Amino acid sequence: MIINILFYLFTIILVLSSLMVIVSQNAIYSVLFLVLSFLASSSILFLFKCEFISLIFILIYVGAIAILFLFVVMMLDLKDYNLKKDVLKYFPFGLFIGSVFFFEIVLVIDETFSVNPYTSSTVTNFYVNWYDKLDTFIEVNSLGQVLYTQFVLQFLVAGNVLLLATLAAVVLTLTNDSKISSKTQVIFKQLSRNYKNVLIT
Repeated sequence: MIINILFYLFTIILVLSSLMVIVSQNAIYSVLFLVLSFLASSSILFLFKCEFISLIFILIYVGAIAILFLFVVMMLDLKDYNLKKDVLKYFPFGLFIGSVFFFEIVLVIDETFSVNPYTSSTVTNFYVNWYDKLDTFIEVNSLGQVLYTQFVLQFLVAGNVLLLATLAAVVLTLTNDSKISSKTQVIFKQLSRNYKNVLIT
């Protein structure tokens, strides 16, 4: 029962965060909601006993692609434009397309859950987890044993490469204001001096 509650909770978070990716006008907020949707979807996969796919989903999408999007948006310094005047212009067409897709999804879900062999209800889905009864050794344990014993050197090298990439992206986004007030050497003025400009008479 608690798995069903967690499933519905993460599904609601996933749907709301996906809508906020599209609705929010600030690009940084859109990327942050995209990270939240990735985390919610990986949690759903973890509930489905797909631990490896869930962890790979977090490592690749959240740890690499979404953070890359965030750094690109921060480096481009995008300005917020007033898009409220275009919302009413495209709202009827978007509402029509969205309602069509919503009704198609509802029909597909109702048809799929109606042939469920465990129960005839579309709200709950009780099943017997045969993996817990057969074997308690999950795939994350086996991957961890192989990763931290045989491939520990490759794991450390990959971690250092990702750390250097993160530090390089942070350094590129920094702005150093001390360069403006510091004195600089003008080579052209030094080379253009002659005998009359050097000596003080």
